[in-house]
This record gives sequence, C-alpha cells and structure tokens, in this order.
Amino acid sequence: MVRPIVVGVDGSAGSRAAVDWAVGEASLRGLPLRVVHVSSLGEADVASVWPYRREPAPDALVKALVERHPELRVEAVAGTGATVPALLALGARADVMVLGMRGAGGFAGLAVGSVAHGVAALAGGPVVLVPEPALGRAGGGVALGVDAHVPAGAAVDFAFDAARTHESGLHVVHAWQLPSAAARLMPYSMPEEDRGALEDQEVQRLSDVLRPWREKYPQVRVLEDVRLNSPSAALVRASASAALLVVGRGGAGLGPTAHAVLDHAGCPVAVIP
Repeated sequence: MVRPIVVGVDGSAGSRAAVDWAVGEASLRGLPLRVVHVSSLGEADVASVWPYRREPAPDALVKALVERHPELRVEAVAGTGATVPALLALGARADVMVLGMRGAGGFAGLAVGSVAHGVAALAGGPVVLVPEPALGRAGGGVALGVDAHVPAGAAVDFAFDAARTHESGLHVVHAWQLPSAAARLMPYSMPEEDRGALEDQEVQRLSDVLRPWREKYPQVRVLEDVRLNSPSAALVRASASAALLVVGRGGAGLGPTAHAVLDHAGCPVAVIP
C-alpha cells in the first residue's frame, strides 16, 4: 500500500508554506498528496456563519495544485472536531505529515503553534513542521541530531533516506558536555589532554553508531560533527545551513531539545517518533 504525504491546511501563510514543501516532496518521491482541513464547525454550522467566517476550501486548493502540477495525484479530505485528534486520525497512515509551524490564530511572535506542537508530540509517524516563510538554505543538505549514547534509530534512518532521495549530503551532529565532575571545576579549564581524550571517545562513539547506516546507504556523503555544546544550540546552528533538520522525539511528547529546536530552527524540522 502506497502511503500518501498528508498536509494540513487552514488558510494561513504557514499552511501555504507547508503545502509548497509537501508538493515538492510528493513530486520528488512519486507519492500521492492528501490535502486535509479540519473545521471545528459541522457542515450546518459552516453554512450558518458564512460569509462572516470563511473556512478554507481544500477542494479548490486541490484543483489549483492539479493545474500547476499535473503529474501529482492529489485528493482533498475534510474533517470536523478538535483539530489535533482529527489531524492525527487523518494522518495515521501517512508516509509523512506536513504542517506549518504556525497556523491561523495564536499569538503574534509564537514560533510553534499549539496544533503543530500537539501533532508532533503525539503522531505515530514522521511530522515535518515548516516555518513561514519557508526557511532553509537552497541546495542545503539534511542535518540530523543524534545522541550517540542513546541513538534514535528511526530518526537516523529517516535522515539517511532523505539525504539519498534528495541526493544531498548528511550533516550528523552529536553534542556532548563535560562530565558533571569536570563541569564543577569551571570556570577553571580542564587540562587539554583530558578534554581531548573525552572528545575522542565521543567521536568514536558516533562513528560506531553510524556504521550500519553508512553501510546501508553507501551513496550518502556524511559529515560527522561532534560538538562540545548543548544539543539544542548545536542543532539550531546546524539548521542555519540545512534544507531539513531531523530530530528524534525521544518518547511520548516533545522533549526539551526538540521543543527548543522547533522554536529557533532556521529550516523545516522533521520530528521522528
């Protein structure tokens, strides 16, 4: 069974950026595109408030997409009810679900909307959140955040596959910090040879973690990057030169690293459960 790419729309600038990203991905990968819109109003309620409250029309969007991209297989699906549960249900069998970082409503200046946050935190499959405007370095590669001590295999595989599909490089970032005993010595510096020995261990650990995927995806060019930094700071920096940043969710809900990255990333972010 071919799994579609599912993109959520709500008429906002963020959802338009998400549609553009989803169209490009569906075209590249030869997958069908499903455009979904969830309304908190039932059909009778929509009719009763029109034209005072206009609801996005996914059918009209699909028609426009087909005219611009005749090679795409596109369908529209409408749902009603609470937005996050409805989107989770509509995207349950998606290859990837795509949403704008922020949708309609919310507070000005808020980086990640409640719907995007809720779906990314609970979805059973990959969710790509696209900022508005759709940031990301043109021609940039895929960046991946990895904790080499507890690697998230699904995120690693997604990133390698994305790099292969886009014929791009893969920048793998492993951030590490000094052991607590050494950190307590600060602001006094750790002897350079001791710090160097610890860093060598982290470099080797990352290399060992990535070896199976290097063998599985020999065509992917990999840059291994070990940084003495907080994970969120290292990943936000990596996102500035990437077209896509991939992070593991780290269990149920978004962890602090994923949350910080979503707030400050300079490109679309794929959150992998």
